[in-house]
Amino acid sequence: MDVDVSYELLDLALTHRSYAYEHGGLPHNERLEFLGDSILGQAVTVMLYRDFPHLDEGQLAKRRASLVSTIALAEVARSIGLGERIKLGKGEDQTGGRDKASILADTMEAVIGATYLSAGPDAATALVLRLVTPLLENPERFGAAMDPKTSLQEAAAAIGAPAPVYEIASSGPDHNRRFVATVTVGTAVTATGSGTSKKHAEMAAALEAWSRISAGTP
Repeated sequence: MDVDVSYELLDLALTHRSYAYEHGGLPHNERLEFLGDSILGQAVTVMLYRDFPHLDEGQLAKRRASLVSTIALAEVARSIGLGERIKLGKGEDQTGGRDKASILADTMEAVIGATYLSAGPDAATALVLRLVTPLLENPERFGAAMDPKTSLQEAAAAIGAPAPVYEIASSGPDHNRRFVATVTVGTAVTATGSGTSKKHAEMAAALEAWSRISAGTP
């Protein structure tokens, strides 16, 4: 990330609560996540207002919602290999936690919060802009992140494939249920995604399938 963050704060930002609980109740990253969420929203809001003077309030709000969404943040986290560095509990790790959109997005926010505390507001804002700018520079990817299910349906139609079909599986107790969606687009592609709701899981799966179709990868 090329940001000077203290080891202690970065380690805390990368510590998921599942790891903390398994190791005797260590501090975890949720407070930093809370801070980072606020910084992320402010930085993106100012950037959109400054750089897109032709957009009205509704259009600005829609773009902001997309850029700070779980799906967008998870994509940013994957692009820098963040999942490999997260400290997870054994159970969470074994169930694919390193690639879960919600965990990736939350950890990304915690890293932003740690950057703010360690290097200051300017460094935190610069980090946010450096991470989200690639989404804005790739209009197709940006559109897919905003509405991945519609984008996937359009991509399927463009290659003459049938409409996407989704299947949902869930696991865990009622208070902490996880959903995994599998989307199949004929014989063209099959992809999976996970989330804390059926909607989020389907969106994550759709974005992965859209990415594979766009790249020509089955």
